[in-house]
Amino acid sequence: MKPIVKLDLHSALAAERVVVELGCGSKKKPRRIGVDCVDLPEVDVVTDLEEGLSFLPDASVDEIHAEHVFEHLENFEGMMREVCRVLKPGGTCRVRVPHFSNPYAYSDPTHKRFFGLYTFEYFVAKDQQQLRRKVPCHYTDIRIRVLRRKLIFRTFAKQAKWFFTLFGRWWNRSTRSQEVYESNPWTLGRLPCQAIEVVFTPVK
Repeated sequence: MKPIVKLDLHSALAAERVVVELGCGSKKKPRRIGVDCVDLPEVDVVTDLEEGLSFLPDASVDEIHAEHVFEHLENFEGMMREVCRVLKPGGTCRVRVPHFSNPYAYSDPTHKRFFGLYTFEYFVAKDQQQLRRKVPCHYTDIRIRVLRRKLIFRTFAKQAKWFFTLFGRWWNRSTRSQEVYESNPWTLGRLPCQAIEVVFTPVK
């Protein structure tokens, strides 16, 4: 699918701060370049994300936001490579994806994968701030530095929202406590995590 660019991309990339929103749908934030596979009025670039971000030059973007997008991609590693290519040195990508303990995530037939605390660590060199539990990074040459990690807890029960807020604060107080949560079958089974948010920057 050839990208359909509906804005003056040259002018957009000349902005003081270039922010791209992948999978924006109909809820694109202001002053962002919205990218989606569906041609909606709010979408600036219509494209198949499986085919990458060919419409963006190298090192041209300051921020990328992808909320509940990466779980739909078959070519996850390819998108990671493209994100690192188009981000400027020091640029950031904020990703929110379903946590593997979220039972509702399995209901969506378009979901290709699920994520945990260590998923993005496979792109972090062992000598560069990996979590306490080390994972192999030799499967890919893509390198990132993770700036923030957050476990997100939600509930549909209004009367219990305060509890989930406090529960989330407790487990997110440090990376060590996040690792303890994810390694504990009791917490995973009884109070599952809805999503995980990761902010990273490419290592150029």
